[in-house]
Amino acid sequence: MSTGPGRSLALYRRLALGALLLTFVVVVFGAYVRLADAGLGCPDWPGCYGQLSPAHAADLIRDAHVAAPEGPVSLHKAWKEMIHRYLAASLGVLVIAIAVLAWRLRSSARASPRVALALVGVVIFQGLLGKWTVTLLLKPAIVTAHLLGGLTTLALLAWLTLRAFGAMQMGAVRGEGVQLEGGSRAVAPVALQLGARLAFVVLVAQIALGGWTSTNYAALACTDFPRCHGSFAPVADYANAFHVVRELGMTAAGDLLSNAALTAIHWSHRVGALVTAVALFLLGWRLCRQRACFAIGATVLVVLMLQLGLGIANVLLSLPLPLAAAHNAGAALLVGVMVWANYRLSAAPVSQSAAVRHPTQAVGRSAVALRMGIEELRS
Repeated sequence: MSTGPGRSLALYRRLALGALLLTFVVVVFGAYVRLADAGLGCPDWPGCYGQLSPAHAADLIRDAHVAAPEGPVSLHKAWKEMIHRYLAASLGVLVIAIAVLAWRLRSSARASPRVALALVGVVIFQGLLGKWTVTLLLKPAIVTAHLLGGLTTLALLAWLTLRAFGAMQMGAVRGEGVQLEGGSRAVAPVALQLGARLAFVVLVAQIALGGWTSTNYAALACTDFPRCHGSFAPVADYANAFHVVRELGMTAAGDLLSNAALTAIHWSHRVGALVTAVALFLLGWRLCRQRACFAIGATVLVVLMLQLGLGIANVLLSLPLPLAAAHNAGAALLVGVMVWANYRLSAAPVSQSAAVRHPTQAVGRSAVALRMGIEELRS
């Protein structure tokens, strides 16, 4: 029969995994709302024209739409914005519950109360950024920070979930290594650990550039590929492009943001994509050479290739909404995979000399961990 702490740990696992999946949905749906120009579908916060739902404010929304047919307010846009808020509020409740349980389980190696409390702080700040996104009329700096806050939430929840499930499954202690076939133990090379951390930093910087590109509506500033306006050194205005404190579509001086500035934003994101691709490819290749990390390395490479393909397709196909939303989903997946890689290297190290003899076994162990998590969520 399960003990009290055992039941609490099982619930903690379910909540952590459920919150992780919900965060992914919130991040991707939030990107969809922004890309669909529905971010100001309800121009107040937290309600919609002072009501709990667009249905209760339908008349006011219709009046606003009639007054400005090309404006940001319409009934379907209002529903998109409010559904995003409902999902985010639900996530906030889950995160608070996780923090409470983490505190109750603070003596367990599988709980991280300090990280859980930090997560509560991040989510509260995310709520404020969501409010300012609306009330400050989509200022690029605020919207980009909101995107990064969502991915920070995803990263912290991924770490908590791995801790809840992975610490028990891997059976390795930091510095002692991971048990391999035949009873041997292996330790992660320091260079690989540092490389994974550096690649994560590069990825975060590239996502920030991507967020800046999207929030400034610069995704189609260059419509050819691989060149931009037929050149590998396009005319660009970097000074105004990366001035953080300014209004949407304006320079800090109050002038209209030029095409050269939008080109600078877009081209910087492309160059960043190249740097990030090299960093993640090298990391994925190195991980694939490690017996206990083959599954992670292969996942890094697969998601990276998909993300690059989506980015190129968005340019060549003029940013279709489904592909643009999928590109944001790819960024979120890369964050999750990189958290997984860094967690694996720190919590369950492997030897630099351990070659991939049985890669299917590594995949099998990861599949078992995932299956256990899904079964916990269902039960």
